[in-house]
Amino acid sequence: MYSNELIKGTLKTIVLKLLSENGKMYGYEMTQKVKELTDGKIIITEGALYPLLHKLEADGLLITEKVPIGKRVRKYYSLTDQGSSSALEKIAE
Repeated sequence: MYSNELIKGTLKTIVLKLLSENGKMYGYEMTQKVKELTDGKIIITEGALYPLLHKLEADGLLITEKVPIGKRVRKYYSLTDQGSSSALEKIAE
């Protein structure tokens, strides 16, 4: 398990990379994909993920799409053109 400080510093890059590789994803799907890719070494909590997703959306890097799934609505996130550019920059860092 990595320290919370390290994860906080790289969470934006992790999210941007995930979305650049997978298109649209919903929050829980992102947490599970990171867990899977890191063999459980990185666990992203909802308390860390959702505020970042909202900030990235406010900054114009993400757009959301609400999709009805049965009686629930699932919110999918995807990159804008600006978000794709930002993802490339962050990944290169």
